[in-house]
Amino acid sequence: MASPRAAVVGAGISGAACAQALRERGVTVDILERGRAPGGRMAAPTVQGRRVDLGAAYFTVKDADFAGVVDDWTGRALARPWTDTFDVLTPDGRDTATGPVRFAAPDGLRSLVRDLLPADGVRYDARVESLDELTHDAVVLAMPDPQAARLAQDACEWVTYDPVITVAAGWPHRSWPMADAAFVNDDPDVSFIADDGARRGDGAPVLVAHSTAARAQRHLEQPDDAIAPVLAAARRLLAVTDEPSWTHVHRWTFAKPAGTHGDAPFALLMSGRPLGVCGDAWCPTGAPRVESAWLSGRRLGAELAEALA
Repeated sequence: MASPRAAVVGAGISGAACAQALRERGVTVDILERGRAPGGRMAAPTVQGRRVDLGAAYFTVKDADFAGVVDDWTGRALARPWTDTFDVLTPDGRDTATGPVRFAAPDGLRSLVRDLLPADGVRYDARVESLDELTHDAVVLAMPDPQAARLAQDACEWVTYDPVITVAAGWPHRSWPMADAAFVNDDPDVSFIADDGARRGDGAPVLVAHSTAARAQRHLEQPDDAIAPVLAAARRLLAVTDEPSWTHVHRWTFAKPAGTHGDAPFALLMSGRPLGVCGDAWCPTGAPRVESAWLSGRRLGAELAEALA
């Protein structure tokens, strides 16, 4: 008897975790990714000869199951503890905030998603325009809610997402006082700044600034136009007087969920062909993060496999 087949649409961390859980339970999985590489919002493209994390800035660990995965990553040097202390920049000055340990990846966060995926079974540049295109026994939508809604409009009540434009910039040498990263409060242009060399552990003098949603909204059609105001704000906040050697911009139209689905860790509709939905908006803790996306995909995969069995 042939094993059931499932299509997982989206090769970010929730899709990778879901596909892994399905495969472990004997389900044949085809992963369809519209981009040319995995990772989704954990993107780390090569810019100026090195990986730069342009999406998620870091991840934290609370759940015991996710901690086991992270222990494996750190044991194989795929991930590293980064810091538990960030600067906090406000119009009134500078402070610091201590919290959980933030983890980073020497080869960029995308490398961790790639580690969860099978060596084959992922189709890139695969755009799914309609669920009717798929002949599988079940389908999983592992993507931001606004994208999932285009394929399954009536599946559930969808959460809206805020946009972000990320600007990376490199200098000949480091000239800022920030050690690792900074939360930015009450600035019209920038919400977070990371020292990518400190984060990645190679010491490269590279800053990555994440815009506010309001600034991003103004430049979604022409993201290059956001480079000047975002970079100017980052330099002002960090008192950087030198001009950068290079800049790079990335638009995230659906960067961060503006809410969550309450206590539900995923959606699984069983009327007709099973349809699952997972991602960081399915976050019972109320704090969307990388761990939330992994848990959502993992839990959906386990339940869907049981339903298919």
